[in-house]
Amino acid sequence: MDLTGARSIIVAGAGQAAAQAVQSLRQGGYDGDLTLMGDEPALPYQRPPLSKAYMKGELEAERLYFRGADWYREQNIDVRLGARVMRIDRSMQAVDAEGELLFYDALILATGSRPRALPVEGADLKNVFDLRTLADVDAMRPLMQAGKRMVIIGAGYIGLEAAAVARQLGLEVTVLEMAPRVLARVAGPELSAFYEREHRAQGVDLRTGAQLKKLEGKKGAVSAAVLGDGKKIACDLVLAGIGILPNEDLAKEARISCSNGILTDRDARTSDPRVFAIGDCASRPLVHYGRQGRLESVHNAIEQGKLASAAILGQPRPVEDTPWFWSDQYDLKLQIAGVSTGYDHAVTRGDPATRKFAIFYLRNGAVIAADCVNSGPEFLTAKKLISAAAKLAPERLADTSTSMKDIAATAA
Repeated sequence: MDLTGARSIIVAGAGQAAAQAVQSLRQGGYDGDLTLMGDEPALPYQRPPLSKAYMKGELEAERLYFRGADWYREQNIDVRLGARVMRIDRSMQAVDAEGELLFYDALILATGSRPRALPVEGADLKNVFDLRTLADVDAMRPLMQAGKRMVIIGAGYIGLEAAAVARQLGLEVTVLEMAPRVLARVAGPELSAFYEREHRAQGVDLRTGAQLKKLEGKKGAVSAAVLGDGKKIACDLVLAGIGILPNEDLAKEARISCSNGILTDRDARTSDPRVFAIGDCASRPLVHYGRQGRLESVHNAIEQGKLASAAILGQPRPVEDTPWFWSDQYDLKLQIAGVSTGYDHAVTRGDPATRKFAIFYLRNGAVIAADCVNSGPEFLTAKKLISAAAKLAPERLADTSTSMKDIAATAA
């Protein structure tokens, strides 16, 4: 469908993907009505620092925002904060904005994701937190004091980043992970083992294969985590980091195709040609892997914001980059290129004991992903190798006497 004549565009959501979409639309020459709706009271802001520098107190809230209020006014964007799209009426090309009907020529769903609810008794006690919004961290920070006892449920990236910050602030930290290793869903065994050693060396009480039975409280506030074997861990606060779910209900109710996310094509267009989905809520074609999937990352949010805007404006599709992610824990910068799901061989370059190494993941001889710890050149080269579907001998990747510049030439 040709939408180049669109005069009214609504963006439902106000995260990174939404911020990129409205910026790209204006930069691309769109001068029609543009409405941005977000259910938080804050302008669009960066989420990754919430579990890192902002939680640690090293970053002021003002520095989280992508743009100030003046920019949105100058760009003639109708920003509605603390407001939600309640329903989509596709036949009328309208959304119900809490009782007000707003009409669109194109609709961009940037509804994001929500934390999985902790499915145990006591999850509703005071001082039990999720970590998804600015308000979540602001509520936690008064308790992030030396000597306080913190229990973290889940050893994914959010849980481990929060554990690192808490230890650096002097808290006693226990991490409970039901899987047999940390980062089990997103990393190979060698990287998991490295981070387990690191966190334990930093004083984290890290327990894998641990089952949380319930949370107990005193005077309405959490006081202990009770494990499946009956053991109790005293605590002053609990952080639940057991994953997220895409906010796809709005699309489902409008009978837009969904499957663990709102299904889109390469241009971020849904089963309704006037409706687009971007960011955490979208399940998109992963062109480097020949399958559909969701990507929870800054890269994905920015890229899909650009893709949707280009499609609406009738402009060429932007280049789809290799997916990338990152995680900061202590003095370790982990940069991840690609998605390792389905790898059949892993190659380590460098010695993990030096805290500077990379693990390349191959499938049928081709590089599909890499985890790079304090190894920027390996990360940048891995992105090129993945985009080129380059095949390399494992021993060449492992040989640190061969420079990454020479290896990168393989993908040229």
